[in-house]
Amino acid sequence: MKDTQDRSPKVRQSLDRVGITNLRTMIQTIWKGKNYYFTPNIEITIDLDKDRKGVHMSRLIEAIAEAVEEETQKPAGSIEEIEKRILDGLQTRHPFHRGEIRMETDMMIQKTTPISGKKTQESHRIEVTVVKDGRRYTKKLKVVVLGNTVCPHSMVTAGKPHIQRAVGELEIETGYANTVELEDMVGCVERSFSSEVYTLLKSEDERHVVRKMFKNPKFVEDVAREILENAKGKFKHAKIRSKAISNESIHRHDVIAEGSV
Repeated sequence: MKDTQDRSPKVRQSLDRVGITNLRTMIQTIWKGKNYYFTPNIEITIDLDKDRKGVHMSRLIEAIAEAVEEETQKPAGSIEEIEKRILDGLQTRHPFHRGEIRMETDMMIQKTTPISGKKTQESHRIEVTVVKDGRRYTKKLKVVVLGNTVCPHSMVTAGKPHIQRAVGELEIETGYANTVELEDMVGCVERSFSSEVYTLLKSEDERHVVRKMFKNPKFVEDVAREILENAKGKFKHAKIRSKAISNESIHRHDVIAEGSV
């Protein structure tokens, strides 16, 4: 007798992604001799043939849990390396043609304040996705970075510009073997704002940041374009997408700009 999941569905339509989401665990990477720890939100999916009503979810979850447990305990140089190993381990337990794993988490980068030289930890949202399609692997990496902008238009019309917090996103899609460092992606976004923002600033740092902001006014469109320009010069053989949002200080709405190359 066939299991319910193995019977033909009423609507014979293949599905691209079936699996689990909102799985949490701890992972560790070693980059440039330093240990990094993450507790990502994980989503893992596989494709489903049109002649199967569903996946054996309990078996799939068990296979995923075993693969995650095994592969997150081993040293790795990057998040995408862990993801690739999880997909490979999952396929030995639950065959698929196309599998995808995405991890979303926060990454801390140590910086120094611009004038006082104080050490500060800056947090950035990151997403890392690896796809195995047949024998081919691809990856997609995204960083979400905070900054600020000064309005060029109000500088001209009012003589006193308004400033706002801004959010910049950079997404890189490329082959798995193409080296893309998340820290470099963050740098591409930060250089696109009127100024970076910091968790810690002494008085001399504040003066520096404010002066830099007012010397470098930008529309949100400028930020989106400069993210693309910075990334094009850094990352080759990749699809690049940028997004910038200005959380407006004098309007009830926010402003958005996106682009890709």
